[in-house]
Amino acid sequence: MFSKIAFPIFEQSINDYHQYDNVDQPINNPFRKDKIEHLLYAKNWIDTVQWHLEDIIRNPEINPVEALALKRRIDASNQERTDMVEYIDSYFLQLYSNVTVKDGAKINSESPAWALDRLSILALKIFHMNEEATREDATPEHRAKCNEKLNVLLEQKKDLSTAIDDLLTDIENGDKFMKVYKQMKMYNDEELNPVLYQNKK
Repeated sequence: MFSKIAFPIFEQSINDYHQYDNVDQPINNPFRKDKIEHLLYAKNWIDTVQWHLEDIIRNPEINPVEALALKRRIDASNQERTDMVEYIDSYFLQLYSNVTVKDGAKINSESPAWALDRLSILALKIFHMNEEATREDATPEHRAKCNEKLNVLLEQKKDLSTAIDDLLTDIENGDKFMKVYKQMKMYNDEELNPVLYQNKK
């Protein structure tokens, strides 16, 4: 089951990041570049750094100049995240390229990699909610509420993992087929964002 490969890699990336807990810490991907594990680790590392950038930018006392620089960094991270999802989907497209699609096969509402994107974010939610549920300087009420939320997240992990594995099985069996659309984000493109291309004149 692919989720049993992916989720521990997401956890490994998160734990590796928190050894330093520094958004400028360079990635040290332990997996070979020709392996899907390498992409999964890289994907979650991007998500983990961005999670903490989003925390930093919400500091009400942040310097506006610093906030603008962070916003642009977050925009760039979002593009990296999208690119990485497309790389992972390319892996699945190649993996299932010889599958005979059955008559009546259906398409899923999201590709395997976008479902894995949600699982990567869920791994981050679980990690940080567990931190809050066990935070010694928090009130018992706070810890109890966070523990309830953690239990929901763990149930969601089980359901999402099952859904991902079922989707991949259906694709492998020809009961569903993949169709991937490039995201074509417009806000970073100097040819598509009016603010950017009008400033070029």
